[in-house]
Amino acid sequence: MNHAIRRASELALDETTVTALRAAVKTTADEVVQAIIDEVPPYANALSGRMGGTIRRAVRTALGHYLDLASGNATGGDGGDAAYELGRGEVRDGRSMDALLSAYRVGARVAWRCLAAGAVPAGLPAAEVAKFAELTFAYIDELSAASAAGHADELAARGRAHERHLEHLARDLLAGASPDVLLASVQRAGWQPPVSLTAVLLPAVQARPAYRTLDSSTLVLDDLPDATGVLLVPDADRTHLLRQLTDRSAVVGPARPWTCASASYARAVRARSLSADIRDTEDHLPELVLSADADAFADLRARALAPLRTLPVATARRLEETLRAWLLHQGRRDEVAAALFVHPQTVRYRMSQLRELFPDLASPQRVLELTLAVGLRGS
Repeated sequence: MNHAIRRASELALDETTVTALRAAVKTTADEVVQAIIDEVPPYANALSGRMGGTIRRAVRTALGHYLDLASGNATGGDGGDAAYELGRGEVRDGRSMDALLSAYRVGARVAWRCLAAGAVPAGLPAAEVAKFAELTFAYIDELSAASAAGHADELAARGRAHERHLEHLARDLLAGASPDVLLASVQRAGWQPPVSLTAVLLPAVQARPAYRTLDSSTLVLDDLPDATGVLLVPDADRTHLLRQLTDRSAVVGPARPWTCASASYARAVRARSLSADIRDTEDHLPELVLSADADAFADLRARALAPLRTLPVATARRLEETLRAWLLHQGRRDEVAAALFVHPQTVRYRMSQLRELFPDLASPQRVLELTLAVGLRGS
């Protein structure tokens, strides 16, 4: 209010003029509010009932403080504080700063007209009228500046709070929280749940840049351990998503119902632990299945391939490769030979050896165990 205070120091309002203006404060406030209702559409329904009464009192208070300032009895601080809080309140009521600035412009015009109509008949000298006008508009300008600051601060605070709520929701999702907990987090964050979420694992430094290219409802965390970031992408078109992440070191988990996003995240984490080259977990399901229980897989291999352990290492390795190709190509000798880059007769000889080692090679159970046992070899 420093500028308005300087203007007030140049103005000489006598007691008679001030008294006349104070008598008109209520009428002036009512006219200001009515003009705002008539001319600023966002306030058409906002100034009725209890809210209308509250704002009318606020306008009267501002006018009273202005007259204190004009008569040399105020420093200006209270008016600025109230205007600042008004700006914050407009955010809470869902109105833009443009609407409030329009209301200030309308209010300044009507207030000046009403105040001038009271000051001139009360004997305000013509030389002081111009100073009075300058003070009026300087006061309104500084109120509007204080409101703009309050509006901006409230928006920033709400933005930070909203971001914190979204991050909290993302952490609850990754932790596999209960549906009740997730619904409470959703409500706090004001987030619309999708049908599915797809977890994307990538370096933390890439999380925010990637997030800006995706659906605005995507959830993002960039402060996980090991400098890891994660995106939870709603209802993703998988082909399009993979294309968007082409230039990033991303691992894309499966789409899962949004309350089960932790399963998508867990698979992406496990895929990354298997190989740095995995991008789409859907392309590596056999490896993921066979590595789900590493101890069980090791036990299965040891038991199923035990007959090979009686042979020299090089021989055992060749026969295991042959067995794997034979199982994958369903015993078609020429295809097995092509896969191994050997002659079909070589395949026939090796398969004779394998049948001696595995007499029940035709058994479905044995085929299943051997297929699983050699499933990751050479892949």
